[in-house]
Amino acid sequence: MKSGSRIGVRAANLFLLSMALAGCKDQGAVTVKLPTLVRTEIARLEDRQISVTLTGDVQARVQTDLAFRVSGRVTERLVDVGSHINAGDVLARIDPAEQQADVDAATAAVVAAESQVKVTAATFERQKALIASGFTTRASYDQAQEAARTAEASLETAQALLGKAKDALGYTELRSAVPGVVTVRNLEVGQVAQAGQSAFTLAQDGDRDAVFDVYETTLLREPEGGKVSLVLLSDSKVVAQGSLREVSPTIDPKTGTVRIKIAIDEPPAAMMLGSAVAGTARWRSGRRIVLPWGALTRMAATSAVWVVNPATSTVFLKPVMVDQYETRMVVLKGGLDPGERIVTEGGKLLSPGQAVRFAQGAS
Repeated sequence: MKSGSRIGVRAANLFLLSMALAGCKDQGAVTVKLPTLVRTEIARLEDRQISVTLTGDVQARVQTDLAFRVSGRVTERLVDVGSHINAGDVLARIDPAEQQADVDAATAAVVAAESQVKVTAATFERQKALIASGFTTRASYDQAQEAARTAEASLETAQALLGKAKDALGYTELRSAVPGVVTVRNLEVGQVAQAGQSAFTLAQDGDRDAVFDVYETTLLREPEGGKVSLVLLSDSKVVAQGSLREVSPTIDPKTGTVRIKIAIDEPPAAMMLGSAVAGTARWRSGRRIVLPWGALTRMAATSAVWVVNPATSTVFLKPVMVDQYETRMVVLKGGLDPGERIVTEGGKLLSPGQAVRFAQGAS
């Protein structure tokens, strides 16, 4: 009996010991969730002046395509790309043989018409004298008068055709009506040029534009003072001012940009055609809250930031309005008040109402 009692007591002790260990295990599984460590920043208003700098080139305000008015084989080309020409200068010539033949034929027609005018005029004068004496009929007189008038009209037509033929002969020389610089050449000696086909493109002397391809958002605000600062890339000492003159109504489907033209005020001589320039546009300064990119998150379809409640050290989401995205920074135009503490790092794992901790005095 003693042996059985000892076994029962030992079994009871083992049971009590296992229960105690199990209780200790359950008590150790209860853990306390510590506040999440984050980096924060106090929202402050800063003076801002936004600027954008882009690269473009200098172009003529007016560019003209020059072409022959008559067709023919090119016999001479007197200018090339980059040549400066004056008003009236000859740029190229075509073979004038056909036009000269037309002039000769028209000249002969004028001579024949003049002879016919003389004959009909003499006949009419004779009929006029005869009808005054009563030796001819009224019908003969009227017929002579009509023949004289027809001959005069034929002479005028022949003279007009001669003038037209001479003009066509003059068109065999391609001349410029204005001074400028040749920027494009589409003509070679021996080529058969068609009437109206562009032979040269002329950048006229005078006003100059700086041309840039910009993104559409750049055009949402007018630059400060309506002016754009220009500097020559090859020489930073050459500067000028310009104002927006023209905005393309279409967007380039390949680049997504819009072409704009800046009228250069009193362009320096060094800003020649084709020169590369940098244009800087500045917008009026204002006070905005600027935060690192890491502070920005989303709340539904709205941009938001995590704000720390100073009383409970818990966070909540607050929607904000973004004014502009910059390199590593985001500029806000609404939604936050100066002095609020914003989570700038560690916000990806946060949830509303979650407790956070941060270094005291962190900015």
